[in-house]
Amino acid sequence: MWENFSHVAANIGNFSQALEAVTKVLDMTNKKRIDIELLERMLQELELRTSTRDSELHALRDSTGSAEAGSNMINADTSTSSDVDLARERETEYLIQSVGKILRQIVQTGGNAEIWGLYARWHKLKGDLAMCSEALLKQVRSYQGSDLWKDKDRFAKFARASLELCKVYQEIARRNGSRRELSAAEMHLKSTIKQAEAFSDTKEYQDILACFDEVKAAQTSSIAVA
Repeated sequence: MWENFSHVAANIGNFSQALEAVTKVLDMTNKKRIDIELLERMLQELELRTSTRDSELHALRDSTGSAEAGSNMINADTSTSSDVDLARERETEYLIQSVGKILRQIVQTGGNAEIWGLYARWHKLKGDLAMCSEALLKQVRSYQGSDLWKDKDRFAKFARASLELCKVYQEIARRNGSRRELSAAEMHLKSTIKQAEAFSDTKEYQDILACFDEVKAAQTSSIAVA
């Protein structure tokens, strides 16, 4: 009943009640029944909302010609926002916190690859790239095993998670000037390229090769700057 209710609530845009229903199911089943589809849907909604908000703020700053003027305009705009806009902003923050609470409960009892991927996206939504990379690493490890290099579909999922992990590593390196993350990305990609030769005709394998070249270029640039 609660599972059906959660989807009905989400369909009509009542996301807070949908998440309350998800929590009910988790509590009733001791975290054994997890609605991946609904959590995925919620994250997509929140990613869209935050992306739209960030784009609007950047556009507003760019239109002012200076960061100080942009800040003044943003403050003025905020003070005159409609009640509807403010309510939506509060709802978005509440939903982000609620999704995070649910995901934390799940991973504390052991999550699968899909859950770790969702948890990584939630941390990225919050701006915590370090925690995002840790969750992505656990997602990657969830796909690893003796069957990985024999199963094309599993390799494709592993490759996509690996690419996302290495992109986050590169972003951390750009922000912090750290080479450690670039080295971790290089080692992971090099190992994957060697072991995944059976899938060399796939798009995912070619993407791994391209990402490896990007990481090597970033390493060269970091050495030159140093």
